[in-house]
Amino acid sequence: MSHDQVRVTRALLSVSDKAGLVDFAKALSARGVALVSTGGTHRELVAAGLPVTEVADLTGYPEMMDGRVKTLHPAVHGGLLAVRDNPEHQAALAAHGIGAIDLLVVNLYPFEATIARDASFDDCVENIDVGGPAMIRAAAKNHADVAVVVEVADYAAILAELDAQDGALCIGTRRRLAQKAFARTAAYDAAIANWMAGSVGQGATPAFRAMGGQLAQSLRYGENPHQRAAFYRAPGRVRPGVASARQLQGKELSYNNLNDTDAAYECVAEFDPARVAAVAIIKHANPCGVAEGATLVEAYERALACDPTSAFGGIVALNRTLDAEAAAKIVEIFTEVIIVPDASPEAIAIVAGKKNLRLLLAGGLPDPRAAGETVKTLSGGFLVQGRDAAVIDDMPLTVVTQRAPTEREYADLRFAYRIAKHVKSNAIVYARDGATVGIGAGQMSRVDSSRIAAWKAGEGAARIGAAESLAKGAVVASDAFFPFADGLLAAAEAGATAVIQPGGSMRDAEIIAAADAAGLAMVFTGHRHFRH
Repeated sequence: MSHDQVRVTRALLSVSDKAGLVDFAKALSARGVALVSTGGTHRELVAAGLPVTEVADLTGYPEMMDGRVKTLHPAVHGGLLAVRDNPEHQAALAAHGIGAIDLLVVNLYPFEATIARDASFDDCVENIDVGGPAMIRAAAKNHADVAVVVEVADYAAILAELDAQDGALCIGTRRRLAQKAFARTAAYDAAIANWMAGSVGQGATPAFRAMGGQLAQSLRYGENPHQRAAFYRAPGRVRPGVASARQLQGKELSYNNLNDTDAAYECVAEFDPARVAAVAIIKHANPCGVAEGATLVEAYERALACDPTSAFGGIVALNRTLDAEAAAKIVEIFTEVIIVPDASPEAIAIVAGKKNLRLLLAGGLPDPRAAGETVKTLSGGFLVQGRDAAVIDDMPLTVVTQRAPTEREYADLRFAYRIAKHVKSNAIVYARDGATVGIGAGQMSRVDSSRIAAWKAGEGAARIGAAESLAKGAVVASDAFFPFADGLLAAAEAGATAVIQPGGSMRDAEIIAAADAAGLAMVFTGHRHFRH
């Protein structure tokens, strides 16, 4: 046998997740591998009739302190860390009666699952594994001589290679397993560190920031075909959306699909399904139409009317269970993804007629008020901030003009501001009767966003043969203050009657005077919604 290969003659198994354990251990034992195990793992293997040595018999100490101490001993770590071709290491093993361990199988206490179910602080602490990560790191460090397995999913491949290599594992496999092992303990420690940062009130600003996640999907490519990409799920409670969703049909989601679908679902979640049906249509992470309605199909038709050209090939998000009527209408044009909390059997059957249309069932709506962090990478680092959890319903609206909005205008102002939160800055949203009629997104000047939104509203009027722009009588939301009066005046010239914006410009007095001169009603929210 070459130095590249290590024959597996002795394995230590200590697992929290016991799925597949007995079958794997039986297969190892049948191949002549001596088994060593701990606690519950040992009991399960003994009950299965397997010959297995308990770790306590190696160390000479029983498990103690509620299992906190059981493997932290030279009899274990010496067997994992000893370099096989180092004479001094081999002499130490012999002198102290320590047997070498060739294969370590460990999965960790379920800390991530514990925090995901909002367990108590003490329960979370008790589910912080100490001995497991210590063994994993020891075995991974000594991967030249030891193989370490941290995932049940790897059991079959290990057995297949042992068969193919006459009971041995090659260096390439051991290195790949070591990489996964270090990544697993890093992600595990990141989950612990971030949970503790939140529990002590440090939130997004701990002195050291760790990030971790588990591979959910290897993607065909990133934003462009020459970029490699993957989707990872973060530990802890999963926010309903793309990470929680069950895909019923269609090809795999791409990087851009995932990004846009997340944007769509976060946008539609601003609308309480108990109050109103709502639909958001997203293209390139920006809303191209959002609307409320008495039914989903009504909301969809009104959202689509805002910009049907951009909606072609877009993402559709709904805040209620997809029904047959809405499904039949949505499939009339090319759509990439539909994401919903749930869907009726009839709706699922209708969507199934479009084999390339992806249908995602998220199982719920994300809470727009929930805490959390967003991350953006920079050269040599990354930015972390709390997610924008500000909701218009919680904001006191201050009337700053001579005229106060009417009841209808107030309703539309709140609606428009919900959407502006999800439009890339600079963002201007025209809305009327609970539907967007024009959206200006991502422009370098706010006045250009205002002009684009007004132009979109004019296009909408032309599509339906209306004599006036749909901006006539609409309200306008701006994600940030107007630095000059020109953006506001562009809205007034288009026919808007009321404006909602954060306020806070050094020229607020000038902007208010311009609004009064144009007969606009305007309210300040005190909350900016930049989205870059």
